[in-house]
Amino acid sequence: MGTRSKRSERCARCRLHIHRCVCPAMPRYSLATRVVLVMHHREYPKTTATGPLALEILPNSELRIHGEPGRSLNLSDLDTPARRILLLYPGDDVPVLDRELLERDGRPVTLVVPDGTWRQASRMGRRLPGLARAEMVRLPPGPPTEWGVRRENHPQGLATFEAIARALGIIESPDVQSGMEHLFRLMVRQTLGARGCAVDRD
Repeated sequence: MGTRSKRSERCARCRLHIHRCVCPAMPRYSLATRVVLVMHHREYPKTTATGPLALEILPNSELRIHGEPGRSLNLSDLDTPARRILLLYPGDDVPVLDRELLERDGRPVTLVVPDGTWRQASRMGRRLPGLARAEMVRLPPGPPTEWGVRRENHPQGLATFEAIARALGIIESPDVQSGMEHLFRLMVRQTLGARGCAVDRD
């Protein structure tokens, strides 16, 4: 039964098995903030990658792949006078993303989010080409991750979807964060349910 489940057809949008698809519950937020998800090429094929689901919610967003053999990634086209680039970085040595930081510059934000393991994301954040003038920021301390599907080796580690939701809760509004997190919890329940795990139904 487990083998048959793994081979069953998946939804192209949410990446869950068709009978567990969460697309009907998916909100859609047209925001001033533009999210650019930069995924490590080894992360993209994983069905447990959560970043692509966030992009389905955010029409003003896009995916770029980093590290593909024979292909170079350059993000210099994001650096325009009309927008402020914030690079979400998983480290403790950069400023915290908060309202005070945002009020220093009123331009709409392009939020660049590296996506991979903690190590991959931290290395990408330091090396992404074309972002010399991007401002590195980190999320403020918050609740632990609710993503129980993949093991998180870093105590502050979050699923990429969670990180994007929390960042938009600060940049845009708590309502956006709340709506995204509601979908995330549903996705977690469906994913764990497919593995035969008991889950709370809140």
